[in-house]
Amino acid sequence: MQTIVVVLDSKKMSNPDLDICYRLPEQIEEFTDGSIKDNGNEYLSSTELGIWLETDDAETNVERLIDFIRTNKVLDNDLSGVAEIFISEDDCADLDNCRKIFP
Repeated sequence: MQTIVVVLDSKKMSNPDLDICYRLPEQIEEFTDGSIKDNGNEYLSSTELGIWLETDDAETNVERLIDFIRTNKVLDNDLSGVAEIFISEDDCADLDNCRKIFP
């Protein structure tokens, strides 16, 4: 599997509800018909949360994720101006080993 990481900064969110670490992956999995799945999350700083996702093809499927981010709200948050998205061909890659795709 390959890695996609969505980084969210609570300072930039209109509703910084921690349930987003569960709700966002669920909605992404549904939107992508299971092509992108939850693979955990962790705090990156006191305000930043990283949400790890797994997929067979990060390069291709990240476009579907970006489409989701641009067209859907999660817990009343428009993430299009908040989310940073990173990918790696490696399984469970650390953020340091991913390259930024969005924005």
